[in-house]
Amino acid sequence: MFHDEGLGAYLAKYIELNYKPHPKLTIVEGGTLGFTLMTYYQEYDKVIIVGTGSKEGKVGAISSENAQEIISNENTTKKTANEVEITMMIEICSFHENMGEVQLITMTPKDIIEVKNGMTSEALAKMPDLVDTTLRELENLGIVLERNGVDVGFDEVIEGFANPRVSHSF
Repeated sequence: MFHDEGLGAYLAKYIELNYKPHPKLTIVEGGTLGFTLMTYYQEYDKVIIVGTGSKEGKVGAISSENAQEIISNENTTKKTANEVEITMMIEICSFHENMGEVQLITMTPKDIIEVKNGMTSEALAKMPDLVDTTLRELENLGIVLERNGVDVGFDEVIEGFANPRVSHSF
C-alpha cells in the first residue's frame, strides 16, 4: 500500500469487524477491483465510496461529493489513481439508465507516495472522524449500524493488512 492510500480499505475492515451486519448493506473493499466496481454502480441503488482525496486542505479534512459534483469537477486535477478511476467509471456509467446514486467520501492524506504498510500518525488520528462521517451517510439512507461488542482498533486492522494470515477450513 502507499501509506495513507489504504484508508478506505482500513475503514471498510474496521466497520466489518466492529459492527453487526446489516441486511441492506454490502461492504466491499474495492481498492483493487478497478473497473469491476462499475457493476456495483449499476446493481445497487446507492453506492458509497470511501478513500483518499487530493483536495487542498489539512491532513484529515473530509469531503463528500455526489456523482454529479464529481463529474462537474472534471477540470480539477486528480492526484490519486482512485480519483481518476472513479471519475471515469461514473462518467461511463452515467450513460446507462441503471445507475445508482454514488457518493464519494474522501479524506486528505499526508503521504500516498511512500510504499509502506500503515498510516501516518496525522491521518490515523482522523480515522474516527471518517468513521463518523460514513456512519452518518449510512444513517441518512436508513441504515443504522450497531456495535457488535468487539473492539478492534485501527492499529489491529492495519496490522492485519500488513501481515495477512491464511486460514483454512476443512
